[in-house]
Amino acid sequence: APAPDRAAARPDPGTTTALVQACASSRSVRIGYRSEAGSEWVTEVDPWAVVVRHGRWYLLCRSHRADARRAYRIDRVRGVQVLDGTFVPPADLDPVAVLEEHLAAGWEYEVEVVIDAPEQTVARCVSRVMGLLEPLDAHTTRLAGSTSNPVWYAEQLAVLPASYRIVRCPELQEAARVIGQRMLAAGKGPRP
Repeated sequence: APAPDRAAARPDPGTTTALVQACASSRSVRIGYRSEAGSEWVTEVDPWAVVVRHGRWYLLCRSHRADARRAYRIDRVRGVQVLDGTFVPPADLDPVAVLEEHLAAGWEYEVEVVIDAPEQTVARCVSRVMGLLEPLDAHTTRLAGSTSNPVWYAEQLAVLPASYRIVRCPELQEAARVIGQRMLAAGKGPRP
């Protein structure tokens, strides 16, 4: 049996069931939400899909107020009211891909990295939550995204099978420098 994921958040089963049913019947909902920072609000959304990623449950939806795509953690949803309105979800919706793209954007630190490898090689090593890949030429790829955790981001870059340059984000550059020094020290072996 797999080991339990201690970082996983357990959403309320009733809330989750109501959202899954609303997705299946294409019914708009009004949800109460509490952010990680403690802010609370009520909003109306068209629930496209419920997606589980790394032990966290997300509602992928379109916000009526913002007229934009949103992803809400279901464990932070404080109430669900099914509305009379219906909607048509995007025809070509890939919920996992859209959620990963959404999670890669809008964080505190904007990141740009140039990687000395073709896009196909980089795509096998870089999760979509890190950002969007763009080929600069046949041998070089640009990664553009954002993060709230430069140390985590630098750790993900450290496994790339190619050299790279952090073009934008001094916080990420510093995190990579610290991790690089730690790796160099580990290569020296035990101290006498």
